[in-house]
Amino acid sequence: KAGRTKEKQEKMKNILVIDGQGGMLGKQIVEAIRKILPDDEITAVGTNISATGSMLKAGANNGATGENAVIVCARTADIIVGPVGIAIADSLLGEITPAMAQAVGQSRAKKVLIPVNKCNNIIIGVSGKKTSELIREAIEKIEEISRES
Repeated sequence: KAGRTKEKQEKMKNILVIDGQGGMLGKQIVEAIRKILPDDEITAVGTNISATGSMLKAGANNGATGENAVIVCARTADIIVGPVGIAIADSLLGEITPAMAQAVGQSRAKKVLIPVNKCNNIIIGVSGKKTSELIREAIEKIEEISRES
């Protein structure tokens, strides 16, 4: 039994969800991850307290807010999830600082970025897809990554 517990711990992933504004996208992501990967560690980092609070209410294990939280949490994440803007400086109406975007981009974590066509960031090839469909695809990818050893 102890061997199975250790094996389960080794497979658990540290999933970092980053969002801004009101945190509604992050909230939906956390809820969906929690359903399929109930034992994985989910850390929610919001660019503001409202986003962080929404993700914590959705079931994140831990939460923090702001630039330094993104920088610190990106160092130890296995998977980083959020809108594509988290990797683009000055996105989310200026909520993503250059240091935040750099921390996401330089992290060794696998990044699952949801294409949101806002703030002058236009992603080609996803027109017509609903946000719920994009989230579903992201969750499928997160589950696939989480199952990898």
